[in-house]
Amino acid sequence: MIPFLDVQQLNARFESVFKNVFADFLNAGQCILGNKLMQFENEFAEYCGTKHCVGVASGLDAITLLCKGYIELGKLKVGDEVLVSANTYIASILGLINAGLIPVLVEPNENEFIISVENIEKQITTKIKMILAVHLYGELADMKEINVLAKKHGLLVIEDAAQAHGAVDVNGVKAGNLSDGGAFSFYPSKNLGALGDGGAITTNNQELFAIVQKLRNYGASEKYKNDIKGVNSRLDELQAAFLSIKLKQLDADNNKRRVLAKYYFEHINNNKITLPSYNVSDSHVFHVFVIKCKSRNELQKYLLNNEIQTVIHYPIPPHKQKALKEYGYLKLPITEQIHDEVLSLPISPIQTISATKKIVSILNKF
Repeated sequence: MIPFLDVQQLNARFESVFKNVFADFLNAGQCILGNKLMQFENEFAEYCGTKHCVGVASGLDAITLLCKGYIELGKLKVGDEVLVSANTYIASILGLINAGLIPVLVEPNENEFIISVENIEKQITTKIKMILAVHLYGELADMKEINVLAKKHGLLVIEDAAQAHGAVDVNGVKAGNLSDGGAFSFYPSKNLGALGDGGAITTNNQELFAIVQKLRNYGASEKYKNDIKGVNSRLDELQAAFLSIKLKQLDADNNKRRVLAKYYFEHINNNKITLPSYNVSDSHVFHVFVIKCKSRNELQKYLLNNEIQTVIHYPIPPHKQKALKEYGYLKLPITEQIHDEVLSLPISPIQTISATKKIVSILNKF
């Protein structure tokens, strides 16, 4: 069986170093908000090219706390509307809702998965105060045009970079440094994944950095001194230490993903399958490799029968989820078609070319 993603083998590469780090962690006796977290925050900020990084408990919390930070600073207020990708994972939308903001769903481009700049412009009203640009599946949104549009209308821009660690634009600027603030997830399956939950916020804004640091720790400026109403959302010392180790391997892992993706592009030849868009640059880190097929369910069953695991990202669009029933009236044909047709093929830094060749060979016979 070719697994969709073997997280155990992915982390086995670091096992001996992880054990040493764990021993150091036990000896240090520092579990929360210690030196390992500070080290990783500094390393990840430097990697992304930002001045600041704040480690939090998850990618969802990263979005929520970014938004709450702007509310505390008076840049946003509860009830403001935010444009966000309609075909994203529900976490992008929940992050806004959890901060008291109102998501406004925007369709992607017809032949792409990322948010459409043209559709963003069509949906800007006086109620819109921010754009949440989602780098879906590892591909950067068109941040240059999004930022131009935001400046024209006086809007904030933040990035959901949960699937795009290390993606780089044409000017060499990384995800998380292409807007007012970036939100990352370190869920174990991510390109930079922890051994549990975790997330981070990146920004160049000193005021936002300071307020988010307080928000993640009960709103405290120092122990037992609470300045604002905060939450408990802290990246713990052990996960931070693991992430510091894996960060050194991230660019090499992303390059391996691109090698496999290029093989898919060059060798998949089946008129029933539509390949994703790709401009052969480093703006895509292929967190997942997503194809489209009108007979998606039959294709997934066929691949499983041939011992190839796949995943659907995502089977139900956010506006059709029971949790977001207030959006159920929306007609979003591009998004709905995407969710009916997408299928993610195996792709990871530990996947072999021989396994990739087998996947392609079986795909081409469908």
